[in-house]
Amino acid sequence: MNLLDNINDPSDLRKLPRTQLTPLAHELRQFLLESVAKTGGHLSSNLGTVELTIALHYVFETPHDRIVWDVGHQTYSHKILTGRRERMPTLRQLNGLSGFPKRDESIYDTFGTAHSSTSISAALGMAAAAKLKGENRHAIAVIGDGSMTAGMAFEALNNAGVEEDCNLLVILNDNDMSISPPVGALNRYLARLMSGQFYAAAKNVGKTVLPAPLRELASRLEEHAKGMVVPATMFEEFGFNYIGPIDGHDLDSLIPTLENIKKLKGPQFLHVVTKKGQGYKLAEAEPILYHGTGKFNPAEGIKPATAPAKITYTEVFGNWLCDMAAIDSRLVGITPAMREGSGMVRFHAQYPERYFDVGIAEQHSVTFGAGLATEGMKPVVAIYSTFLQRAYDQLIHDVALQNLDVTFALDRAGLVGADGATHAGNYDLAYLRCIPNMVVMAPSDENECRQMLTTAYHYPGPAAVRYPRGAGVGAAIQEELTSIEIGKGEIKRQGEKIAILAFGSMVNPSLGAAADLNATVANMRFVKPLDVELVKQLAAEHDYLVTVEEGAVMGGAGAAVAEAMAAAGIVKPLLILGLPDKFIDQGDPAALLASVGLDAKGIAASIRARFGVADEPRLAVVKN
Repeated sequence: MNLLDNINDPSDLRKLPRTQLTPLAHELRQFLLESVAKTGGHLSSNLGTVELTIALHYVFETPHDRIVWDVGHQTYSHKILTGRRERMPTLRQLNGLSGFPKRDESIYDTFGTAHSSTSISAALGMAAAAKLKGENRHAIAVIGDGSMTAGMAFEALNNAGVEEDCNLLVILNDNDMSISPPVGALNRYLARLMSGQFYAAAKNVGKTVLPAPLRELASRLEEHAKGMVVPATMFEEFGFNYIGPIDGHDLDSLIPTLENIKKLKGPQFLHVVTKKGQGYKLAEAEPILYHGTGKFNPAEGIKPATAPAKITYTEVFGNWLCDMAAIDSRLVGITPAMREGSGMVRFHAQYPERYFDVGIAEQHSVTFGAGLATEGMKPVVAIYSTFLQRAYDQLIHDVALQNLDVTFALDRAGLVGADGATHAGNYDLAYLRCIPNMVVMAPSDENECRQMLTTAYHYPGPAAVRYPRGAGVGAAIQEELTSIEIGKGEIKRQGEKIAILAFGSMVNPSLGAAADLNATVANMRFVKPLDVELVKQLAAEHDYLVTVEEGAVMGGAGAAVAEAMAAAGIVKPLLILGLPDKFIDQGDPAALLASVGLDAKGIAASIRARFGVADEPRLAVVKN
């Protein structure tokens, strides 16, 4: 590890002779593999961008030149080369390194990214700012082929193409193609030729020197020749100078090409081809399995779990989707590029004609579902809570306003652990409950999740079921597809003086706190419509009311209870517990919940602090 140990920032990298960059890449890839195996994290994507990261920091004067990494889950090499190598053992842990770029973590992280397709917009903004300030700097957006499916990327390309004097470079990291050696050699030659000064000068001379008829002929010949060997047409129509594709693992191709591009003016588009999991055969063979890993032994690879784990909420949804599809041919499943994450692999295999992966296009996924609903189909949109935020206008304008029958299965609601603030589903309760016609449910266990999905499916309008990441409490799951009454909660424990109104994942810790305080616990089930009659009953029978939710306090379920009490003229002490008005970074989910007082101990402590109740536990009745 001699080379890597001596690189503490990109200026050290740029001191190396070119001949040492390939050995450095081997060291960096090995370090990455060993590091991620110890901490868990995104592996396949990072192994695929080692050479590209080295080349970018070698050719460009970072941080003066800005690099924006799309999604950002492929930036581990970037972190290592920019002074964070020693902190890699803390990756994705509480108070440790983020798994994504963060502006407050390093000056080399020019833009915080974790959702896809934002890089071109941000880099164009940086390039435009440099132009306005008279600064000579480059802005580089590194975007994956999957992220190019999103409309936002094309909106940015459309805008960038008319900014002819902005120094913007878009690098398409295409990791679904493979370049055979003969094609690779040809592409290297063409890429260097097309990015070189001679080619650029020849195009400019052709525009000014040749007479019009010959100029037009030369232009057509040039476009025809390029079109035969490179997929340039679309990006050049946007106003970019297209270069590539080139082998993204070949530093002898990458570095000269980037050096040539650095001399050019205006929007440039470089197409590089990489391989997910490059250099680690197990990840190359199964890039999806090694996309996001836990801890594992690199010599043995990821092993299947020996003991059966509790079923996850994601699996509950996946099983429900197949079961419901078996009895209703109108059901269609929609995912914005999250088949595995949303638990739709089995559904895709069993009902391929009713499975729609629309790419990383959350806005489209929602309106596509709305269109299906207008024709009598029963669309189920499986989407992470944090990603539905991107389609909020479509949710209101295209679905709810028209009261269309679309079911939303919101995975990863609440805190998500290692992925941190960018992926946490903290806001869905607040942003969903304010929308007319919406029904919003939060299950307290796995069986209730199945029941609520059935309820949402049968409701003739927009309905959402939000459930957390990972496993539930281990509840037995009934095979029957039964619904529950809309807008009705239930008493889970009868106590005295204090009533805890718990929503979703907070029912179980609330029961733990209630055992300490002899409090009543209600599983509220519905955030909208709220069970107002139950709220009135609990207020009449208790001295103090407490709401608990794994969501933002501002505008959330507790706020709904407060509004209901105000509307009914109920004046009772009310404590609203939930996620505070701040972004919560990565860490162990249980530790994060404890840090904001949303474990049993924290809930009890908050109640004692607010209402001064005694510590002595008393007997109570628990209702099944």
